[in-house]
Amino acid sequence: MFIAMNRFRIRLGCEAEFEQIWRERETYLDTVPGFQAFNLLKGPRSEDHSLYATHSVWQDEAAFKAWTHSEQFRKAHAQAGVKREIYLGPPQFEGFESVLQQDA
Repeated sequence: MFIAMNRFRIRLGCEAEFEQIWRERETYLDTVPGFQAFNLLKGPRSEDHSLYATHSVWQDEAAFKAWTHSEQFRKAHAQAGVKREIYLGPPQFEGFESVLQQDA
């Protein structure tokens, strides 16, 4: 399993707009081999931003990398960054390979 995460620093007061962007966008993830799950996570608030993270689970790193080179990826990200004023800098990517998993 491979987990891909992007952290976003969103200007205070722009949280609802950021969440709406994610609710309304077409991701095409359901058409991508190896995709397993997606979550938009809201984290702590600081002096100048609220922290968000996207969390997607993939069969393996190869499936994730194939997604990033796909037509579906290009279409899903065509409008990325349109509302730049709500972001404090670019997203920060973090990729993780699962080395231990425990299910309920």
